[in-house]
Amino acid sequence: MTYGRIRNLREKYNHTQKRLAELLHVSQATYSRYESGALDIPIQALVLLADFYDVSVDYLLGRSDE
Repeated sequence: MTYGRIRNLREKYNHTQKRLAELLHVSQATYSRYESGALDIPIQALVLLADFYDVSVDYLLGRSDE
Protein backbone atom coordinates (compact mmCIF):
# COMPACT_ATOMS: atom_id res chain seq x y z
CA MET A 1 0.00 0.00 0.00
CA THR A 2 1.26 3.49 -0.75
CA TYR A 3 0.56 6.43 1.47
CA GLY A 4 0.75 9.31 -0.98
CA ARG A 5 -1.46 11.49 1.14
CA ILE A 6 0.99 11.62 4.02
CA ARG A 7 3.64 12.87 1.61
CA ASN A 8 1.24 15.40 0.09
CA LEU A 9 0.28 16.73 3.53
CA ARG A 10 3.91 16.87 4.66
CA GLU A 11 4.88 18.85 1.58
CA LYS A 12 1.80 21.09 1.80
CA TYR A 13 2.76 22.15 5.32
CA ASN A 14 6.50 22.25 4.58
CA HIS A 15 7.47 19.60 7.11
CA THR A 16 10.53 17.46 6.68
CA GLN A 17 10.58 13.70 6.91
CA LYS A 18 12.85 14.14 9.92
CA ARG A 19 10.23 16.28 11.70
CA LEU A 20 7.50 13.70 11.12
CA ALA A 21 9.83 10.86 12.07
CA GLU A 22 10.49 12.61 15.39
CA LEU A 23 6.74 12.97 15.97
CA LEU A 24 6.31 9.23 15.41
CA HIS A 25 9.48 8.26 17.32
CA VAL A 26 10.98 6.46 14.33
CA SER A 27 14.04 7.08 12.18
CA GLN A 28 13.86 9.27 9.10
CA ALA A 29 14.60 6.16 7.02
CA THR A 30 11.60 4.37 8.52
CA TYR A 31 9.36 7.36 7.86
CA SER A 32 10.60 7.48 4.27
CA ARG A 33 9.65 3.82 3.89
CA TYR A 34 6.16 4.65 5.20
CA GLU A 35 5.72 7.33 2.54
CA SER A 36 6.94 5.08 -0.26
CA GLY A 37 4.76 2.19 0.84
CA ALA A 38 7.77 -0.06 1.42
CA LEU A 39 6.65 -0.40 5.05
CA ASP A 40 3.10 -0.37 6.40
CA ILE A 41 2.39 2.35 8.91
CA PRO A 42 1.36 1.04 12.34
CA ILE A 43 -2.14 2.02 13.42
CA GLN A 44 -0.82 4.12 16.30
CA ALA A 45 1.30 6.14 13.86
CA LEU A 46 -1.67 6.64 11.51
CA VAL A 47 -3.72 7.98 14.40
CA LEU A 48 -0.92 10.37 15.41
CA LEU A 49 -0.59 11.63 11.84
CA ALA A 50 -4.36 12.04 11.48
CA ASP A 51 -4.46 14.07 14.70
CA PHE A 52 -1.41 16.10 13.68
CA TYR A 53 -2.93 17.07 10.33
CA ASP A 54 -6.53 17.21 11.67
CA VAL A 55 -7.77 14.68 9.11
CA SER A 56 -9.31 11.24 9.43
CA VAL A 57 -7.38 7.99 9.22
CA ASP A 58 -9.69 7.11 6.33
CA TYR A 59 -8.44 10.20 4.50
CA LEU A 60 -4.82 9.14 5.02
CA LEU A 61 -5.64 5.69 3.70
CA GLY A 62 -7.42 7.06 0.64
CA ARG A 63 -10.79 5.73 1.75
CA SER A 64 -12.32 9.20 2.01
CA ASP A 65 -11.74 12.58 0.44
CA GLU A 66 -12.89 14.45 3.55
